[in-house]
Amino acid sequence: MTPTPAGSGPSGTRDGVGLRLPAPALRVVEATDDDAAPLVALWTACGLTRPWNDPERDIADARSTPTSTVLVGHVDGAAGAAGAGILVSGAVVGYDGHRGWLYYVAVDPAWQGRGFGRETVVAAEAWLAAQGAPKVQLMVRRTNADAVGFYQALGYTDQETIVLGRRFPVAQGGPDVG
Repeated sequence: MTPTPAGSGPSGTRDGVGLRLPAPALRVVEATDDDAAPLVALWTACGLTRPWNDPERDIADARSTPTSTVLVGHVDGAAGAAGAGILVSGAVVGYDGHRGWLYYVAVDPAWQGRGFGRETVVAAEAWLAAQGAPKVQLMVRRTNADAVGFYQALGYTDQETIVLGRRFPVAQGGPDVG
C-alpha cells in the first residue's frame, strides 16, 4: 500500500510516513439555512434522493416544526474548510408522539469509515430522547445491505413490521412526498 502524502486528503488518512493520523472531530449541530445546499448535495452523492421527493422542501419542513429537525455534522480544520467547516454528515429526525424516526442519514463517501455515521446516529438519538421519544425507528430499502449491516451493528433490529403506504394525488401546488 502506498502511503498518502501528508495533507493530500481528509484528516484521518495516512501521513507521508505511513502512520494513521487521528480522525478530525465531528461536530453535530442543527442545520442552518447555509447547510441546505451542501446537505442536498450530500444526499444526492449518497443516493438518498428520489424524483418524487423534494429534498429542499424536506429540509424546510423538518426545520419548521418543533417535533423534528435536521442535524448536520461538520469537520473543522480540514483542507478547504472555512467558517463552520465541511459538512460531511446529516440526518433528519422526527418524533411523532409515539416513536422517533430517522431519515436521510448520510455520510459523505470520502469521509466514511471514520465513525461519523455512528456519531451522527448517536446525536440524532440524543435529540429524540430529549424530545421524550421512547424508541427510534427507521426504514431501509431491502436492497441496501450495507445500510442494514450498519444499523444492525448499532443495535437496530428488524421490528417485524410491514410498512404500507399510499400516495395522495398531487393537488395544484401540493406536495408529492414519499
